[in-house]
Amino acid sequence: MEHRPVGNTGISIPRVIFGTSALGNLYSALSDETKTAIVRECLQHVPKPVVFDSAGKYGAGLALEKLGEILRNLKVKPEDIIISNKLGWLRTPLTGPEPLFEKGVWEGIRHDAIQLISYNGILECMEQGSRLLGEEYRPQMVSVHDPDEYLNAAGSDDDFKRLFRNIREAYKALSVLKSEGKVKALGVGAKNWLTVRMIADEVDLDWVMIANSMTIYRHPKELLDFMENLHKRGIAIINSAVFHAGFLTGGEFFDYVKIKPDSDENKARFIWREKFFSLCKKHDVIPANACVRFALTPPGVFSVSLNTSKPGNVKKNVESVESSIPDDFWKEMLGNRLIDRDYPYL
Repeated sequence: MEHRPVGNTGISIPRVIFGTSALGNLYSALSDETKTAIVRECLQHVPKPVVFDSAGKYGAGLALEKLGEILRNLKVKPEDIIISNKLGWLRTPLTGPEPLFEKGVWEGIRHDAIQLISYNGILECMEQGSRLLGEEYRPQMVSVHDPDEYLNAAGSDDDFKRLFRNIREAYKALSVLKSEGKVKALGVGAKNWLTVRMIADEVDLDWVMIANSMTIYRHPKELLDFMENLHKRGIAIINSAVFHAGFLTGGEFFDYVKIKPDSDENKARFIWREKFFSLCKKHDVIPANACVRFALTPPGVFSVSLNTSKPGNVKKNVESVESSIPDDFWKEMLGNRLIDRDYPYL
């Protein structure tokens, strides 16, 4: 599998990188044996360096903690991996029966987390994250995590401007870390791509991670134009959450919210999925492969970030990146308006 250089950072990344939210007990509390098996499979099926994407938000730091612990137990050399740590959430004590930062999402975790975005706050998150990982596995790629959620808390235009200033200050701190050689590449990760665009206009970024946005189900032209702009600027794009949190492959969650066909919007999603599955069956295409291959089609998309709670799915995820999809399948997807007819990259 080809690795592509991320600008002039000295980092090269493969076509698939591995999310680690399952190590933080997203939706279910996995055993340590299962978590170790997931990491081991990742290391076996992608040429080195293997990239792991994590965050202090994942299980309130549990994912970072377990990733570092497992890498040490497997005696993985630091030069054989690249760690991306999305910063902005700080582990705090758990004061009630469940964490307050994302109720009903994280299972069996023993800490809470708060969003802390500012110059000093982001450095505190960096220090804590590095401590949880262990000194030998310091992150090379860093970003501000969920700036869109942070801005959504604004109660007025002035409040929005204040919060955005805090984001800029956080990037000033990360830029200092980069200039000192403590990290190699700066990025941003968000579910709302419009927030990514705002930050990309203000900050000298090396990479962006776009989640739940450019998928086989949803690919607005305005977003594609922005991605073209990033490509021209030499900013690497990582496409994430390309299954809409598993819904496009048969799951119950759409963008991390459990849904039923109980509204016009949700009914439309279920109808789209039924037609999609029907065409996949007709053309002998694995739905996950179609999602991944589509997610890689725009120029500038270096990688997809894929996450699983099942060790046996890691190999399938890697294979999906290099799978072959028949042209007739894409033609029928376009003809049935399951993909926008003016989509330019097929």
